Amino acid sequence: MKRRSFLFSGAAVALLGGTTAFWRMGAPTNARAESFEVIKTEEEWRALLSDAQYAVLREEDTEPAGTSPLNNEKRKGIFHCAGCDLPLYPSETKYESGTGWPSFWDSLPGAIGTKEDNSLFMTRTEVHCRRCGGHLGHIFDDGPPPTGKRHCLNGLALTFKPATA
Repeated sequence: MKRRSFLFSGAAVALLGGTTAFWRMGAPTNARAESFEVIKTEEEWRALLSDAQYAVLREEDTEPAGTSPLNNEKRKGIFHCAGCDLPLYPSETKYESGTGWPSFWDSLPGAIGTKEDNSLFMTRTEVHCRRCGGHLGHIFDDGPPPTGKRHCLNGLALTFKPATA
């Protein structure tokens, strides 16, 4: 009985590892398959971005909750893509979600793109910059009015430019 349990456990671990590797290596994501205005080589992105920004924007990583200084940004202004400087989110749509990531209930018109994300054994809506394809975060249906959406974003994917007037 112990040998059988050991074999089944080993097979389960191998299957899980293989599935995870397949998802990480698999076919290009929809965002990567799209055509974007701003196209750079991997070397150009690495020269432009910090290692942490590269991991988020180009490899769809997630920064640790509560680590972004943009969580506490309360001034009027616009949040831009850290990869290509496209204006994405007005400060008027930012709110405190309690999640530990900068959250917004809407973006600027035509600023973002979305795709289905089936990682982590669930289906979510991934949000990316429509101009460079940089991964920003995810959109959930538990936000405030008027949209009911929560754009839960990585602060590393954003820069903030305060209003001038």
